[in-house]
Amino acid sequence: MILELEEIRWDGLFPPSPNGVELKHFAGLHAGKSILVSGAGGSIGTALVRAVAKLTPSQLVLVDSSEQNLFSIHKYLSSQSTDHIPVLASVVDELCIRDLFVRFRPQIVYHCAALKHVTLVETNSFAVVENNIFGTLMVAELAHEFGAERLVMVFTDKSVNPESIMGASKRVAEVVLQPRASAQGRMTSIRLGNVLGSEGSVVPLFLQQVAQGGPAAVTDSQVERYFLTMDSTLLRVLASAADCPAHPAIAIPVLNKPVKITDLARHVIDQASAKDIQITYIGLRPRDKLREEFVAPGEAVSNETANLLQGVRGQDASASQIAQGAAELRKEVENRDLARLLTVLVDLVPEYCPSGCLRKQLGAAVS
Repeated sequence: MILELEEIRWDGLFPPSPNGVELKHFAGLHAGKSILVSGAGGSIGTALVRAVAKLTPSQLVLVDSSEQNLFSIHKYLSSQSTDHIPVLASVVDELCIRDLFVRFRPQIVYHCAALKHVTLVETNSFAVVENNIFGTLMVAELAHEFGAERLVMVFTDKSVNPESIMGASKRVAEVVLQPRASAQGRMTSIRLGNVLGSEGSVVPLFLQQVAQGGPAAVTDSQVERYFLTMDSTLLRVLASAADCPAHPAIAIPVLNKPVKITDLARHVIDQASAKDIQITYIGLRPRDKLREEFVAPGEAVSNETANLLQGVRGQDASASQIAQGAAELRKEVENRDLARLLTVLVDLVPEYCPSGCLRKQLGAAVS
């Protein structure tokens, strides 16, 4: 049996959508507003755009650096006769992104453009710093400059006690929002965990392996993750915009217990009626964790909201500290100095320890 993602029943395995919360509850925040979505062609970006389009914004500006991804969401919205502006650009293209803020004056910004594949970006350090840190910094500065009412950064997971340079870049990206948040221009980021069906999710991989006759490959028998369905994710992202506080904060979803990846693989195999499929264990990849973390030591967690979100606050960084750190990172990216780049990252994120993979790259550069 060939099973599609949409056919899988998740009853009892994952937390439900927020009780009583529906898409229509966020119409008042979005109706008649100019909305900009970066990373609009990615899996979460696409789902978010489809949802926001139903809330009757005055303008819907879509930014993505992938031509194919942007074309796909553009084609869909066109088939629905939904007015939108597709823009093929990277979030680090300052001239282009500034022009979009000048022309369209977005009132709500959903920043989803991120590099997120751990093993790939571990060998592309400069690219992940440019996209995840500098791209976020520029979008935040422009949102502040042009008076956006809300900015929500959707960077999913791995920013807490980061094991990878991708996680470290996401942690810095969270920090750069802090000095720009205010009652007039609220900014927050949301740590989502794993989103079923998103790019990089393990479920499509399991489905592919089952369709090929197995085995289903799991890294470790004890590895576990928190999961959200895409519908639940969208409601929480929209809720984070609605609940966005006037002070710097990070939103995390209220979740049930984490799910062992082995149990997830068995669930997919059972749903596919493929009892002969075996599960094999291939070992953790470099910088993988057995368990996810949503709150770092020293961070305080607020009471949950009606939208099943909690706020997280840590030690605030000053605007001068962030500006100095960003300037140093930019200098090392321009110089292509990996050693200094990692030193600056560790200064900004002291709990981050560069991987053996990165240290090998340093050794290769020296030799």
